[in-house]
Amino acid sequence: MSDIIHLLPDSVANQIAAGEVIQRPASVIKELVENAIDAEAKNINILITDAGKTSIQVIDDGKGMSETDARLSFERHATSKIREANDLFQLRTMGFRGEALASIAAVAQVELKTRLRNEELGTQLNIAASKVESQETISCSVGSNFQIRNLFYNIPARRKFLKANSTELSNIIAEVERIALVHPDVSFALYSNEVEILNLPVSSLRQRIINSFGKKLNQHLLNVKVETSLIKLSGYVSKPDASRKKGANQFFFVNGRYMRHPYFHKAVMESYAQLIPIGDQISYFLYIEVDPANIDVNIHPTKTEIKFENEQAIWQIITAAVKESLGKFNEVPTIDFDTADMPDIPVFEQVETIVQPQIHYNSDFNPFKTQTIHHSTSHSSNQNKNDDWQSLYGGIGKASKMNSSFEPEVSELENVSIEAATSNISGGQEMSSSLYNDNLPSEHGNSTLQFKGRYILTSVKSGLMFIDQHRAHVRVLFDKYFNQITQKRGVSHGMLFPEILQLPTSEIPIFESINDELTSLGFDIANLGGGSYAINAIPDGIEGLNPTELIQNMVHTAMTKGSDVREEIQTLLALTMAKASAIVYGQVLSLQEMSALIDSLFACASPNYTPDGKTVLYTINSNEIDGFFLNK
Repeated sequence: MSDIIHLLPDSVANQIAAGEVIQRPASVIKELVENAIDAEAKNINILITDAGKTSIQVIDDGKGMSETDARLSFERHATSKIREANDLFQLRTMGFRGEALASIAAVAQVELKTRLRNEELGTQLNIAASKVESQETISCSVGSNFQIRNLFYNIPARRKFLKANSTELSNIIAEVERIALVHPDVSFALYSNEVEILNLPVSSLRQRIINSFGKKLNQHLLNVKVETSLIKLSGYVSKPDASRKKGANQFFFVNGRYMRHPYFHKAVMESYAQLIPIGDQISYFLYIEVDPANIDVNIHPTKTEIKFENEQAIWQIITAAVKESLGKFNEVPTIDFDTADMPDIPVFEQVETIVQPQIHYNSDFNPFKTQTIHHSTSHSSNQNKNDDWQSLYGGIGKASKMNSSFEPEVSELENVSIEAATSNISGGQEMSSSLYNDNLPSEHGNSTLQFKGRYILTSVKSGLMFIDQHRAHVRVLFDKYFNQITQKRGVSHGMLFPEILQLPTSEIPIFESINDELTSLGFDIANLGGGSYAINAIPDGIEGLNPTELIQNMVHTAMTKGSDVREEIQTLLALTMAKASAIVYGQVLSLQEMSALIDSLFACASPNYTPDGKTVLYTINSNEIDGFFLNK
């Protein structure tokens, strides 16, 4: 029997590694920019074409590489950061495994130009699919200039699964922002299709945050700083009144490296308990410095998940530090009895002599005489009532005989309780759809009731129907908004004073990709530049909603879902609008409103479920009701 186990060629091994390290264009940029920072670059320029699918170019003014280093840097596990296993626990650089360049070269065409500071000439290297095509000496600037073309050109299946350009560009911007937030002493510039997207000059950390996410954030930031024997914690958290449902900017950094940590995120949110509405999020930018020996950054290929040795203790430090900042800046409500503005409580001063009150009474009053008169009258009245007692129960015998000779059908009484409660309600019109005949309101006595401000009860031919009022309205509004989008028939309602929408740079590509659909809905939004937009008109029927929050929620939903197909985006927007505009639980409805909602619901093609699959109505069959009472 022949041997079946063999070593993979380096080109195949590199492609496998690329599947873990290089997932999209943003991954390439992350690795190249981190290498530039490790090379002590102070200016980094990033140029992309077609959201990085066609070309990615990263230019830095770092130390550069020699001819030998340039060639070795593309070999797998070639690194200048570690020499032995123990070095993994003393890492203070961004990259260290030596997989990035090898992985990139395995799935793209790479051109590198690099020169050392003390050299007059540099090196140009061309590699495609892990194969070196050329290497020569050239004249170039100090530092490194990487150009990556046709990402995943040799793996069509991987290229096929890349998202739309707007989504990939949003991911690239988010990746650059994460790195820029750790290195305010480095300037960054990002260009997409020759258009400047980001320009972050050297600045303080607070100014870097403001430059990245807008000036409005400045007034909401609270400073956090604490130093313990275990960790050093610094950064900023936002005030409670700046909380939002979606889209909060939340960043954790450990030793200059971005990380995701749900456990520490809960520690921050715990500090805001009872200060913000349930479900809201706050923005935070928190930087942790810890002994590298107490963490493991090598548990995930992208190095965004980090394992800590003393997580529970760090949890307590984070919670205490954030609470201290909230209290220090008076963001926690308190009652202070020592304030100088308290009103003076006047001292009691006796201005006149106190006179004892006098008691007055009628000496001729005799209660027994009055009681006698009342007793006589009461007795006479009771006597008259007792004489007519038979008339009170005269109908019992007659009713008993009628009951024994006539037993009405339950179906004839099914609307009695509802009609008694609503008294003068007129019968509704029967729906014409044959598909839902058994569940349509009865033609005789189409009475409705609202139960607990949540459900609408109505009698139908098959029994008693419960309708979730919010979900029913979502179903109706979704069909309305989806038709407006697809047919571009949105009705606008002009605003007297335009609302200003401010979006961070990473969200602008997503917003631009759905702007046509927003216009179809009835929004009129003007670009003011710098991520600011003026909302001049909104769709008719949503006057009570906050248009800026509504649009932000749409953008965040589109980012989360990653919808690329136009119809999917249209569905997403219509559903978001419907949920935001639908009547809420607890809203009291008039009889006319309930009838109109029921009519609109059964005019929909699919009244039983919301667009996202939630049950709208439930019917208790007449046989179930009859059986319950017959068995008791």
